[in-house]
Amino acid sequence: MIKIEQIDREQALRYMSYKGGAISDTALSELEECERKLLETIRPVCVYRVFKINGFFPLVLENGLVLEGKDLSEHLEGCEYAALFAATVGADVDMLIRRLQITDMAKSVMTDALASAAAEQAADLAEEEIRKSLPGKFFTWRYSPGYGDLPLTVQPKLLNVLNAGKTAGIVLQKENMMSPMKSVTAVIGISEKPVEKKRMGCAECRSFEGCSLRRKGLHCGFQKTT
Repeated sequence: MIKIEQIDREQALRYMSYKGGAISDTALSELEECERKLLETIRPVCVYRVFKINGFFPLVLENGLVLEGKDLSEHLEGCEYAALFAATVGADVDMLIRRLQITDMAKSVMTDALASAAAEQAADLAEEEIRKSLPGKFFTWRYSPGYGDLPLTVQPKLLNVLNAGKTAGIVLQKENMMSPMKSVTAVIGISEKPVEKKRMGCAECRSFEGCSLRRKGLHCGFQKTT
């Protein structure tokens, strides 16, 4: 079970294209109010499974799942296992955002950004669960559909393997978008020995070309190493 007690405001502000500087008392008060309400609403859940890797280019797992594309195989090269996981903050968050879109658009924008940050925190906590369950192993950073040449069309495969509809309440809508909206799926490589550190950044993101944050000289926090 994962729990979020505080939301990463810095990350949320990046999602709101905040460039730094002082925040007005009014805006800060509204942000705090949105965070309190969101923390009352979120129900974080994560589910994961670990599989032996049987082949690369394309990536083939022991259960027969095939994930096309060279980028994921390159990312997991040298790993013996792959962990698939899904994490969400729950369907009630979608309902909260929709209500605010009708009653208070400014708060809906703040809540949406805070919820996106919370979903990333849920994914971080899911990673922690996986790492704790496999002491002594070495891990890559998570790789999600939409990064590199791993398309969103793999979402049905991942959610089906995880039985995510029953275990986490995550289903697919049109164009392979997940519901609840604030959900994350990903693959993590697992190795018996240290893996090569690789940097992830804007170039791996499917939103690179049209990213409004990048055009403003900002980033969403998608900058990590193993």
